[in-house]
Amino acid sequence: MPHTIAVAGKGGVGKTTVCGMLIDYLINKGAAPVLVVDADANANLNEVLGVEAETTLGTIREEMAQAELKKTVPPGMTKAEYAEFKFGSALIEEDDFDMLIMGRTQGKGCYCYVNGVLKTQMDKYTKNYKYVVMDNEAGLEHVARGTLPHVDTMLLISDCSRRGIQAVGRIAEMIRELELKPGRMGLIVNRAPGGVLDKGTLEEIEKQGLTLYGVLPHSDAIYQCDCDGTPSSKLPASNPTKQALKTVLESLGL
Repeated sequence: MPHTIAVAGKGGVGKTTVCGMLIDYLINKGAAPVLVVDADANANLNEVLGVEAETTLGTIREEMAQAELKKTVPPGMTKAEYAEFKFGSALIEEDDFDMLIMGRTQGKGCYCYVNGVLKTQMDKYTKNYKYVVMDNEAGLEHVARGTLPHVDTMLLISDCSRRGIQAVGRIAEMIRELELKPGRMGLIVNRAPGGVLDKGTLEEIEKQGLTLYGVLPHSDAIYQCDCDGTPSSKLPASNPTKQALKTVLESLGL
């Protein structure tokens, strides 16, 4: 079974940027190929990694549900064969990683069959990799409903503000309420000036009962990548944020 790493946090804290650098770290340590799953409804992990996204599993799920409803499954194909063909076309294959983009939530109608097929496809994909890395929205929708595999390492990403830490605290509470039971769960604070946390931020982390895995410094180079639309995951290993993240991941045995 692969080691599954899920990354979650509220929007705007650099969650997807950290996720991209995590994938780059795993590739550089020889763990390729990595299966990358973008489970955020606002999917843009492909941009951080520098790849084109042509389709999503959500779009295919919609097409399949409509084909079943209108009975337009191609002649000579069973529903299962049609599903395998359609979902197979969604896998983005790169040299060092493969990527699936989950896409938005479903529309009206019954999607039980299609969601079941999607879970079956995901189970087939994941067993072929050492690592699965999932970029999630705060709602953790796909993990919560069992579409994606059990999480071994849950990384909660926040900026260094109290509000950001409070938001991550709510995500951690939701994870406990949903009984997702990740193997381990901790906090990485991103964009800290000089890589140092203010006393108030540290107090809030303790108040929320969060385990602090590490702190990443603010990076002008990452900010420039975001402005230019270039993949921040491809910044050199000497980038201070990449170096700090590497230290955190090594301390976790990843």
